[in-house]
Amino acid sequence: MPPLELSLERARRLAVAGQLLTAPRPRSILEVVGELGEVQMDPTRAVARTEHLVLFSRLGRRFRVAELERLLWDERSLFEFRAHIVPKSDYAIHREVMRRYPGGEGSRHAYVRDWLQANRSFRRYVLRELRTRGPLRTRELEDRTLDGWRTGGWNDDGKFTGMMLEILWAKGEVMIVGRDGQQRIWDLAERRLPVDEPRLPAAQVARRLMDRQLRARGVARRRDLGIGMSGDRVPGEERAFDAMLRQSVAIPVRVDGVKGDWYVHADLLDAPFRGRTVLLSPFDDLIQDRARTEAMFGFRYRIEIYVPKAKRQYGYFVLPILHGDRLIGRVDPAFDRAARELRVNGVWAEPGTSADAGAAVAAAIAELGAWLGARDISFGSTMPSMWRRALRA
Repeated sequence: MPPLELSLERARRLAVAGQLLTAPRPRSILEVVGELGEVQMDPTRAVARTEHLVLFSRLGRRFRVAELERLLWDERSLFEFRAHIVPKSDYAIHREVMRRYPGGEGSRHAYVRDWLQANRSFRRYVLRELRTRGPLRTRELEDRTLDGWRTGGWNDDGKFTGMMLEILWAKGEVMIVGRDGQQRIWDLAERRLPVDEPRLPAAQVARRLMDRQLRARGVARRRDLGIGMSGDRVPGEERAFDAMLRQSVAIPVRVDGVKGDWYVHADLLDAPFRGRTVLLSPFDDLIQDRARTEAMFGFRYRIEIYVPKAKRQYGYFVLPILHGDRLIGRVDPAFDRAARELRVNGVWAEPGTSADAGAAVAAAIAELGAWLGARDISFGSTMPSMWRRALRA
């Protein structure tokens, strides 16, 4: 069967629909996280934490941070794993990644294995303290490292307790069970996760993972599927994908003007499309693959958080504007929590964008301000002249 031919517009619409950015909006946090499989976390708060912005983009003003925290810490239907929020119902998938870590090839994995072996008494101490005194903050655990961490990275500064906790977290032995401001609170994973449930066969884990990933990406390359949270391919992923092809779940497609072989989940092909206008986090999965974003949306995006201010093209924490199936511009906002003011330092439109989109962009910015609790929204002088009246209305 020859690949299905897709126009760029249809490919974009599938990508947007897979990320739950169409109308009507999803109904709940659990629906969003359950459908997407994961929501990336990042603590940068120029506007709001990334995981909060991602959920806001899907749910709008109905999203409440307190509800997310209730689901994480009280109801425990969600949990944090490797800087992502994931559904507890997917524990069986992530458990296999945890169980194998730090197995696999590569110098990083080998270093972690050697470091754990050299510091096995430190590991035993951390687990013992959590068992007898947990939950505990990082600072409530002593650094009993025998062999320091030396990889030339961010953690070569002697904060080895945090590194041990990160590794044990990746192994599924400990987990974050709450937060005290920016301080993470840790406990044994066995107290919060269904560790006694039977393990799933590798084929079933791979199939569940790849089915979810193909749905969420909307349009995906084969190489983007079957990768677990560790960045490694899960066992059985080749056979699982072959089965998805045989069963016409993964549909081969070609996208007009875009190189390569692509795949679409059959359930997405006939779904109706109703677009929305929303602002996206810099870490939103719709734009996570920069090459795909440029090829399909004609939109070049780079995060400039770590770029010196004088060298930034746009701004510190710039949010792309999604309008239907197009990325039509970007805004550079900052939220002053003390003054409760949303300051929009700049607004930019992509070439060829319609003046008629200005009202929808203004409404999206107003919705962000209302969700943040801003009493005022102010604009800098940088904005498209064709949108000026709508933005300042």
